Amino acid sequence: MDVGMMRKRLIIKQWIFIVLGLLVFSFGVHLTIFANIGLAPWDCLGMGIAKHTPFNYGISMTIMALIILCIDLALKERIGYGTIIDALLTGNFVQMFNYINPFPDNENVWVGIVLMLVGFVFMALGMWIYMSAEQCCGPRDALLVGLGKRFSGIPIGVVEIVLWAAVLLLGWLLGGPVGIGTLISTFGAGLVMQFVYTLIKFEPREIKHKGVMEVTRMMLGKNV
Repeated sequence: MDVGMMRKRLIIKQWIFIVLGLLVFSFGVHLTIFANIGLAPWDCLGMGIAKHTPFNYGISMTIMALIILCIDLALKERIGYGTIIDALLTGNFVQMFNYINPFPDNENVWVGIVLMLVGFVFMALGMWIYMSAEQCCGPRDALLVGLGKRFSGIPIGVVEIVLWAAVLLLGWLLGGPVGIGTLISTFGAGLVMQFVYTLIKFEPREIKHKGVMEVTRMMLGKNV
């Protein structure tokens, strides 16, 4: 088998891993929604948009992701096929899990907290599978990086807090669910992610991502 064919097979395998990772990640997001104790900022905004449009949560999140993707391009951030696949599929995968879930809405706060924490674990594992494909991060992460570059004098953590606060405020104004789960998501998701990545010995910052043009050239058999 020649090098070109091996590259194509590797890329297709990576695309499959991206979809698989997004499925796992989306199941985790579904659990945080099913917890019914308040949503993370972006999910709150998605639910808020769904309340005021003919679209369900999945389509609302997809439209929002595509808008963010356009902003990423305007900010000249590196976009990979992983970014595009994320924008198109994640919201709809979450909607699928919401739709097929046979259980009634959770009404217990403590059960909700457990569901949310388990959801964070699935989200971390999904991101691990997804990022291992080395084809760039999702639109929202690219937006954070792009804004961080534009406000380089401000710590990236502060930029993230301001961004999340703005998103959460807009979601709340649109009627998105806010509660103790929102607070847990804001501060707990990153801690759970770090714990999971420490266990599996995964360091996202060591990944060398490939952009759309680079992968396209590889698929066409051209030198990169």
